Amino acid sequence: MKTKHSIASPLALLTGLCAVLASFAATTPESATKAAEQINPVAGMPAVVDARNLYSEIGTAHMSPAVKGHLERIYVPHLRSNDVYVIDPATLKVVDRFKVGAAPQHIVPSWDLKTLWVANNAERRKDGSLTPVDPLTGKPGRSILVDDPYNVYFTPDGKSSIIVAEAHKRLDFRDPQTMALQYSIDTPQCGGINHADFSIDGRYALFTCEFNGSVAKIDLVKREVTGYLRLTMPTTRFKETKLPFDPLNTEICTSTKGMPQDIRISPDGRRFYVADMMADGVHVVDGESMKEVGFIATGLAAHGLYPSRDGKSLYVANRGTHKIHGKPRGGGGVTVIDFASNKVTAQWLIPGGGSPDMGNVSADGKWLWLSGRFDDMVYRIDTSSGAVNKIKVGAEPHGLTVWPQPGRYSLGHTGNLR
Repeated sequence: MKTKHSIASPLALLTGLCAVLASFAATTPESATKAAEQINPVAGMPAVVDARNLYSEIGTAHMSPAVKGHLERIYVPHLRSNDVYVIDPATLKVVDRFKVGAAPQHIVPSWDLKTLWVANNAERRKDGSLTPVDPLTGKPGRSILVDDPYNVYFTPDGKSSIIVAEAHKRLDFRDPQTMALQYSIDTPQCGGINHADFSIDGRYALFTCEFNGSVAKIDLVKREVTGYLRLTMPTTRFKETKLPFDPLNTEICTSTKGMPQDIRISPDGRRFYVADMMADGVHVVDGESMKEVGFIATGLAAHGLYPSRDGKSLYVANRGTHKIHGKPRGGGGVTVIDFASNKVTAQWLIPGGGSPDMGNVSADGKWLWLSGRFDDMVYRIDTSSGAVNKIKVGAEPHGLTVWPQPGRYSLGHTGNLR
């Protein structure tokens, strides 16, 4: 059943969070001044088309020939039931399901857009694997044994897959087709390394360190860690109480370190946004100088980050609880941030409570699809109104992907395309 729930005048409601927002006072990014031809991308990386909007090629009109004939489907991995559900977005029905390896975390489009990889990291076990899915048929192939693939990314030149071996504090660079190991980069000070995004020129990446409350910078040319940034916690955050979630109900933030999750770059490439589950918002980081330059309060347990198809807005999935293993029907929702002004423009709660986690935006930009991690649901959210459809799925859905999506190539995760 389709239901609607939104918070009226979200900017007015958030004014009571001045203590949280104070550190953000001067973080509105300037308009990009570099022309696209002035950017010197790493060798092999497709050229930047618009230096003011590196998301220009994920617009609704930019479907690649590589995805011709691919089924329109939502692929949902389930951490506890070790399977994938397949949803037809036209009918909102589960039309297929299949078993994969142990503890599937994310479903990741390959750099060339021809394969979807299910990352089965086999938590606390040694039989991690990647299961390829053919998007022409929606059917899985034979799994490849890969050590601890919590997440998968691809170098901007397409020459390597990056297996995020979270338990080992390590990045394994592998052949993007065969997954044969090429080399590794150790990240000893990055406990819980998991999510990443890449600079506009493809020369470095920032990875979040969930259990260290920090971000690691990886030089992809020199193949080394160049630094870590400890994220600053706000003075206050949202109070976790019974529904309904109240954005004016805050508490002193007693956490001494954050729990950063997803990370996305700004359209002009000047800033990175880091969702923090303990800080209830996104840190704004200058990737070049590795300095935190601001903070935006969003909602309870900021988690997933997804740009709109026009590159003007950032959707923030707030998981609804500060706990790693939360209960159903939490105070979860979605916050919409305007990239140009860094202001919150909308707040949408999940009716009856929920736990929005990972996902992506539909090819036409009309729907935000997110897994409901602790509710065994998938949410389809109308990006014009915040109205929500709920679809019952399996046990603990995590990094779902929407396919196909517009774009020229994939940098990994649940569809970080450019």
